[in-house]
Amino acid sequence: MSFAMPRSDNGQGIITSTQMIIAEEMDLDPDQVIVTLADARPELVFNQLTAGSSTTFTTFAAFRVAAALAKGRLLDAAAAELGQDKAVLTSRTGLILGQNGEGLPFGELTEAAASPVNEAVEVILKPREEFTVIGKPRTKSDARAMVTGKKQFATDLAIPDALPTVICRGPNLNSAPQGANNIDEVRNMPGVTDVEEMTTGVAVRAKTFGQAIDGVNALDVNWDGGTVEGESDQTVLDQLRRAELPLAVPQVPGDTLEGDFTFYFRSNSSLETNCAIADVRGDTAEIWGPAKNPIAAQAEIAKKLGIPQNSVTFHVTEGGGSFGRKLFSDAAEEAAEVSQLMGKPVKLMWTRSDDSRQGRTHPMATCRVRAQVSGEAVTAAAQKAPGGNYTVSQALYITTQTNPYNVGVATSLLNEIDMRFNTSSMRNIYSPDTATARELMIDQVAAKMGKDPYEFRSAYTKLERYKKVLDRAAEEADWGKSMADGTAQGIAMHVEYKGVAVAVVELDCRPETVNREIRSARTGPRVTKVTYVVDPGLIINPRGYEAQMMGGINDGIAMTLTSGLHLEDGHFIEASWDNYFYTRQWNTPPEMNIVLIEDSEAPEPGGAGEFGVAATCGAIACAYARAAGEVPTQFPILHNEPLPFEPYPTIPPVPPSPTDGRELAR
Repeated sequence: MSFAMPRSDNGQGIITSTQMIIAEEMDLDPDQVIVTLADARPELVFNQLTAGSSTTFTTFAAFRVAAALAKGRLLDAAAAELGQDKAVLTSRTGLILGQNGEGLPFGELTEAAASPVNEAVEVILKPREEFTVIGKPRTKSDARAMVTGKKQFATDLAIPDALPTVICRGPNLNSAPQGANNIDEVRNMPGVTDVEEMTTGVAVRAKTFGQAIDGVNALDVNWDGGTVEGESDQTVLDQLRRAELPLAVPQVPGDTLEGDFTFYFRSNSSLETNCAIADVRGDTAEIWGPAKNPIAAQAEIAKKLGIPQNSVTFHVTEGGGSFGRKLFSDAAEEAAEVSQLMGKPVKLMWTRSDDSRQGRTHPMATCRVRAQVSGEAVTAAAQKAPGGNYTVSQALYITTQTNPYNVGVATSLLNEIDMRFNTSSMRNIYSPDTATARELMIDQVAAKMGKDPYEFRSAYTKLERYKKVLDRAAEEADWGKSMADGTAQGIAMHVEYKGVAVAVVELDCRPETVNREIRSARTGPRVTKVTYVVDPGLIINPRGYEAQMMGGINDGIAMTLTSGLHLEDGHFIEASWDNYFYTRQWNTPPEMNIVLIEDSEAPEPGGAGEFGVAATCGAIACAYARAAGEVPTQFPILHNEPLPFEPYPTIPPVPPSPTDGRELAR
């Protein structure tokens, strides 16, 4: 059984869950279902967009119906072949079985089943109590291929004559080339086949990526100042502050609590850097690359090349991570432009420094919160989060942001400003910021009322479903247990993607932990334990869901404590993962307990891809406030600490690789 899925799998495991859904309805083993990624299909409009943790719950019913229809047509074909009533036939692992035990393989029936002369088939979906595949833990179908290096990503594809290509990029964000002084010299370097100036830099095509990088670093290019020349963290923060709107909380008797929070730029780069293969020939183009919005990519490429959209074929490859980055197909557009300029196929790859310095980021933002407390009641609350570039974000913000607490009249508003940065959503989009601000304020409101943070949440939560998850998390985490000085628990709840999540973390802020010395590393406070309880609705693959929560938790740790980009004089100073401080081994929690509470009445699954992040961020921030004795107001918390590295220069653009890592391990 083969199925071309109109979604993009970048490691989140939707190929595996789709195999399970189809296998369930067709009585197959999931290994008998081959799921590939569909090429860009403009007729699908928004139904080929992979984003917002929405794939499983938006496709669940459709995929089940398609599988049930296919099974029904196969049963009809088998009934005609065997001369038996359809009602007496059964199916099992790719066979239609007759009443006397005779079996017909699906493959022998497909031609007859696909015949247009067959009558319409009644869709009969398997009842939940008969599920044998859905709800059972299953390892990702491509896990072994991934860890053994057999899995094919875009740059692994052997497209004829598509040679490695790297772009020399400018020193500042969006610097445009103003002419190169030594193109002929670089063309004559070993392995180099082509050098062309293009929109975002100067492209070098060579026999190997190493030779292409050598050519890039040898180029002498004149650059303009880019789109944010002279800008820094502070100048952007000043602009955001000027854009902040008044907080509209009515004046009523009681105490006013306010919070003012800053969230710095963060990179959504993945293990697989931006990449694509392009073969542009005359008025046609063929593209291979990871894309979460391939229809939009196809349209942009057609526009850039000056050809009709239907003349662009976009083959969607499986991606090595996304986290929001692959919603945009910057590398595919560049590859198409370079292929057209050179008249040859290219295999274009961004370097790690390109990803960090020129890639899309979560925009810098501020978040202001005000709450009015009167005795035992919160009478009003307001939250505003300005930041980022103008997009469709207003609608997305309104539809994703939910306050799970009864806090009187509450308003929440997104106010965007044009900052001329390359921005994109990052895993969980707005929620890490808004949840962090909200949960910190909830703790302050609880303290003002003299209540325990968990007890306050339990008393003021909106729905019994939320309270059930909250109470289970407190129980699993042994909330309120005795903790050493400098350590604390933090608790936070988040509601999104048709699910409810509560995180309880334990954080160690003691000097011996904060001041650990690790070469070129950011250490600081350490999360020592995470208890994460989720009600996600119907669970397709518990093992895959748990893995998604674990990944989201590590993202939340990074966003809250360590990983941010520093903007200085028009460019980000981080130029590799060596100095972008994502959660590493020394900061991962030794103990992580994921508890899934399946809603037996839920008709469909909830989202998983991003749901581990926001509650984790909020819980860590609250734990830090209790352990350190001060409410954090900037994130990541360690952003303005002295840097433990010397920034790489911007010219040449690709930093040198370590010569021998074994020396550092001794």
